[in-house]
Amino acid sequence: MYTVSNRLKIGAIILMVVGALGIVSGFLSAPSTVAEAKEMVASHDDGHGDGHGETVVDEGHGSYVEEGGHAMTEAEHDEHVFHQLQNKPWAALYVGAFFFFMIALGALAFYAIQRAAQAGWSPLLFRVMEGITSYIVPGGIIVFVILVLSVMHMNHLFVWMDADVVAHDALLQGKAGYLNPTFFLIRAAIFLAGWIGYREYSRKLSLAQDDSNDDSNFKMNFRISAAFLVFYLISESIMSWDWIMSVDPHWFSTLFGWYVFASMFVSGITVIAMVTIYLKSKGHLEQVNDSHIHDLAKFMFGISIFWTYLWFSQFMLIWYANIPEEVTYYVTRIEDYNLPFFAMVAMNFLFPVLLLMNSDYKRINWFVIMAGIVILAGHYMDIFNMIMPSTVGKQWHIGIPEIGAVLFFAGLFVFWIFRALASAPLQPTRNPFIEESKHFHY
Repeated sequence: MYTVSNRLKIGAIILMVVGALGIVSGFLSAPSTVAEAKEMVASHDDGHGDGHGETVVDEGHGSYVEEGGHAMTEAEHDEHVFHQLQNKPWAALYVGAFFFFMIALGALAFYAIQRAAQAGWSPLLFRVMEGITSYIVPGGIIVFVILVLSVMHMNHLFVWMDADVVAHDALLQGKAGYLNPTFFLIRAAIFLAGWIGYREYSRKLSLAQDDSNDDSNFKMNFRISAAFLVFYLISESIMSWDWIMSVDPHWFSTLFGWYVFASMFVSGITVIAMVTIYLKSKGHLEQVNDSHIHDLAKFMFGISIFWTYLWFSQFMLIWYANIPEEVTYYVTRIEDYNLPFFAMVAMNFLFPVLLLMNSDYKRINWFVIMAGIVILAGHYMDIFNMIMPSTVGKQWHIGIPEIGAVLFFAGLFVFWIFRALASAPLQPTRNPFIEESKHFHY
């Protein structure tokens, strides 16, 4: 039985405490009035140039500020910036919460695929996958609470939840049948119930199989995994529209569900590889060999290429078509988020290709860990680029709230998954393919 070391527990708790302090600091430093927001922007402009790409135009009827191609009065602009600065700690919290939740959700998809495919190479890794997917419960609840608070108008992450905005926006009025708070939360509850329900039931069957005299639990796990994958593909796509794409409700992409899936899938596989290597370095999972690590690294490499294909397909077609209501999504990110936007592409494509293309490197543990760190950082930036432009606009920077959220959820993630890993033996004993997995060589 695996026992979580005190050092790991203490490290995770320290991360959570430091991260919580950073999150609280972000909320305390947010402006409470428009005047405070103006002072914050003015002080920032003094040190970093002025205007942020905005121009003030006098048209004889007062000052107008041109922002993103939309004219607004100076008072409206000040109110807009005030909401963006208030959104900053909320957006940082949401990005961190969703990022670590999506890792567990991506690992769940990989686990279900292994079960449905009756894969022979991976049963030795099932307990690791089950440990990582345990985070779906606390991670999903936290994300759901943030969504509920958004519906309660505690923040302005989702502009379509503001009735005053919808009243003056014909496009949002046309989408009101789908984008309404009650239906939004109902969908979220259904998705979370399905994901958590499958994970808990599959885990129960997995543990029961070890004590069984037949393969009935294994067969049931195969059936529910195959059915779950259908539910997963539908629910994950809709979730990506609801929880991410709707922060910018004037824009849409038919590839977006697949794009988010690729990001969470490769992140989940990466963490499976990193946790496996860590446990093996501590003397556990003795029968996991270099071929298992090689196959995980192969998936990391392959899904990174798949993510790049989706990113390029979505970006280039929209950019080349140059339809104003579509291309504005990328114009905003290239102009205002130039460094994180292109750095994210390099981290999610160039680095995995350069580090993992060679088959021999896929068997070197420290090389896989290094590639994994770059991949995870790159996909955090991917989520950052999806959420921040529509919620905080030009008022972004990676500061205490963003770092605090990452530290807090990283600590919670590590604490929770290693707690789950310690609750059952790390190696299944009655899986029909366990011997094949033990002798797997590639």
